[in-house]
Amino acid sequence: MSLQPDAKVVLQVKDLKTYFKTDAGIVKAVDGVSFKLHEGETLGIVGESGSGKSVTNLSVMRLIPSPPGKVVGGEAIFEGEDILAYSEKEMRKIRGAKISMIFQDPMTSLNPFLRISTQMVETLRLHNKELSKKEALARAVEMLHLVGIPNPEKRVCDYPHQFSGGMRQRVMIAMALSCNAKILVADEPTTALDVTIQAQILELIAKLSTQMGTAVILVTHDLGVVAGMCDHVCVMYAGKIVERAATATLYAEPAHPYTEGLIKSVPRMDTTKKGERLYSIEGQPPNVIDLPPCCPFHPRCPKVMEVCRHAYPPLRTLGEGHEVNCWLYVDEKERIYE
Repeated sequence: MSLQPDAKVVLQVKDLKTYFKTDAGIVKAVDGVSFKLHEGETLGIVGESGSGKSVTNLSVMRLIPSPPGKVVGGEAIFEGEDILAYSEKEMRKIRGAKISMIFQDPMTSLNPFLRISTQMVETLRLHNKELSKKEALARAVEMLHLVGIPNPEKRVCDYPHQFSGGMRQRVMIAMALSCNAKILVADEPTTALDVTIQAQILELIAKLSTQMGTAVILVTHDLGVVAGMCDHVCVMYAGKIVERAATATLYAEPAHPYTEGLIKSVPRMDTTKKGERLYSIEGQPPNVIDLPPCCPFHPRCPKVMEVCRHAYPPLRTLGEGHEVNCWLYVDEKERIYE
């Protein structure tokens, strides 16, 4: 974690809304998401499957399949401009060069029919027309060495299937950072890897972020990963951010009942007694088709109040950088609904 107190904002997402049109109705996968990312910061976005974490970042990258999906509102301010308003041609100059993304399964991101050298050289020359093939290949070898690929001069000519899962993910990180991207979006980059390799990949991302000054958005459901890597955390539920705070604050003083439930759900060796049942949040995540205008967590919330069933809670600031959408922090006189 390397966030400086005076770090500049490199990306500001404002009121992002991404909907999917289906036969059953409109799926509001992302519904009013806002956050800031600073230089050198690692921002964690956490939540259960279906909460909108990945769709948020795919929307920023302009990778939502259309149809059925569409960004229907909001802004993503990068270098002073709204990249959501860019044409596809303009976006191609940004994507990969200034904002890069690592996906969950590297095998689906790498072309199995092309050598690693071909894929990396193509990426480098696409974003830097002045590079010769020889120079681009040298840069590819340099990046593979940087991410810990042994014998990179030889391995750069191999095909993706000749690498293990962990090594393929290292190749993806090398490709993502080869153009000195300002922002790296890591969408659950360790999901398909075993535990020991997961730790190596996360350590590598943190190390390269510090060395290159790259800001990182880490999408994950693993709160242990967030605790060790992130400066700030956004907790998502049903397409909305319900709480945001510095990592230390979030773990020490979780405000939203959903955040409390997520933290309690993590098994702990120091507090869990033998034979004790592990904690879990009751119920299931809501169907995000035609959600009622109330708190979507209320059917599962142990602290639910009547107002929660009728209106969505306003944003409340609890401390420096700590914000939450929950009726528990609204004065009783203000808990008015129709």
